[in-house]
Amino acid sequence: ANRLAPFRRGDGVTVFAPSRMKRDRMLPKSVYVFDAYGTLFDVNAAARSAAADPAFASLAANWPAVAANWRAKQLEYTWLRAIAGHHCDFWRVTQDGLDWALETAKLGDPALRQRLLELYWELDAFPEAFAVLTRLRLAGAKTAILSNGSPAMLDAAVTSAGLADVLDAVLSVEDAGVFKPHASVYDLVGARFDCTPNDVLFVSSNGWDAAGAAGYGFTTAWVNRTGAPIDRLYATPHHIMNDLTPIPKVT
Repeated sequence: ANRLAPFRRGDGVTVFAPSRMKRDRMLPKSVYVFDAYGTLFDVNAAARSAAADPAFASLAANWPAVAANWRAKQLEYTWLRAIAGHHCDFWRVTQDGLDWALETAKLGDPALRQRLLELYWELDAFPEAFAVLTRLRLAGAKTAILSNGSPAMLDAAVTSAGLADVLDAVLSVEDAGVFKPHASVYDLVGARFDCTPNDVLFVSSNGWDAAGAAGYGFTTAWVNRTGAPIDRLYATPHHIMNDLTPIPKVT
């Protein structure tokens, strides 16, 4: 029989789960779970690409601000909806965040809005993403995405970026009915891979997400591409790095 291993989640609930995962001797963990947007996929790519199109010259001068505001509001709306108990899918908050960003920039062109939304379904992966996922898979690890994104959005992004063959699972918060960093979202990993948090390295470019996963019990890596300070939260990431490259070596 498999021994039931207890672990305490970030919300104080002790959970007992079977530990069946055998670690590959080449890697410190058996399961490597990645956030999607901002971690594997470049969330600025949509605005950057649209700004390079002469048809949308109005965006060229201020696309970085539009991209930053879009992302900030997208995330803020997930937190507010989670707190208030008004869940919707990530595509809704993505559109709502863009509308706020465009209005702030006084960009009311419907064609620009449509193009930005289209581009969000085919975001570029960061240059090192495929190589890192490939290395983990070749070493015998399981790899997955755990994202706020809706299943349809994630399927489109994974396919467009060519990452489908180096992922074992793509997990969406829609199965939990609430956005990160709610503990029930991180529970999806154990349910999918029949593992405990000790088997998992969770990777995110969002400091709050890496902190939330650390509070849950995962070992976490924060991909801090912008050099931001650590969020003052109830837990902190175990590892901080500039990109995904060191992931196969962290413990």
